[in-house]
Amino acid sequence: MRLIPFREALREAMSEEMRRDDRVFLMGEEVAEYNGAYKVSQGMLAEFGPRRILDTPISELGFTAIGVGAAQKGLRPIVEFMTWNFAVLALDQILNTASKMLAMSGGQISCPIVFRGGNASAGQLGAQHSTAFEGLYANIPGIKVVSPSNGYDAKGLLKQAIRYEEDPVMFMESELMYGEKSEIPDEEYYIELGKADIKRQGRDVTIVAFNKMMKVALGAAAELEKEGVSAEVIDLRTIRPLDWMTILESVKKTNRLVIIDEEWPFASVSSEIAYRIQKEGFDYLDAPIRRITAADAPLHYAPNLVAAALPDVPRTVKLVKEVMYMKK
Repeated sequence: MRLIPFREALREAMSEEMRRDDRVFLMGEEVAEYNGAYKVSQGMLAEFGPRRILDTPISELGFTAIGVGAAQKGLRPIVEFMTWNFAVLALDQILNTASKMLAMSGGQISCPIVFRGGNASAGQLGAQHSTAFEGLYANIPGIKVVSPSNGYDAKGLLKQAIRYEEDPVMFMESELMYGEKSEIPDEEYYIELGKADIKRQGRDVTIVAFNKMMKVALGAAAELEKEGVSAEVIDLRTIRPLDWMTILESVKKTNRLVIIDEEWPFASVSSEIAYRIQKEGFDYLDAPIRRITAADAPLHYAPNLVAAALPDVPRTVKLVKEVMYMKK
């Protein structure tokens, strides 16, 4: 086992798959000469050369279209967005071409492409660079959405997406996690998409989160343990397909569910989970499903407003106590 940063885990995943398959290539703004905006692709230009590590113009719609076309012609591109906030400029290619071509071609033309980059808030970046997009893309049939919380999962899921997935994969990272370290095994491994992971066993309440909200979930579970509350913590890892059965089985045991979601509340991932579990697991619930999300507003620049807008440990603990009917 090796302790390496999140960005290096991503780099290893891409490099290993590029060495194995010469159809795989990486393209995006500053991925080559500058080694990536967040140094995820550091050293890859030197190893693979400019035909497979391609710097692009600042034109998300343009280079996304090139990637989608390449995938439909049999290559396996990885397209890096400097941030998923910029990918809205390329939504036409993702929504109207990449996600729909398999259906429109009667199953003849697939689109095995991975789109990846930083997603959601990353401190004081202002409203236009701080949106969480998991729910938006998960709402589109024909694509898959991955949102890992640590380097180990990120490497295994990214390798799976590059090597095996024939559908477009939206791979959503956190800029705040690029420097965080995880233990990565020396041997090769893959993690199947659509399988949630129980990061902590518990008996009293189920807490579900994904991406960097897992820190909030695990932090809240640690605080609750001090008061005798045993929380089971589930990391979704993949948003679409959604492994709601793992959540349901946990709720059958704990009888309570709290969801932590960095997205805006309306039509979010937490909305879908709440619907699925109340529909299939209503008789197992001893309290209403509750969730904590980002504020239903653009995220402002001021650090005090950032803190007020995003889920945190104290408010999550308070919410869990409410579903446990504990005194405040």
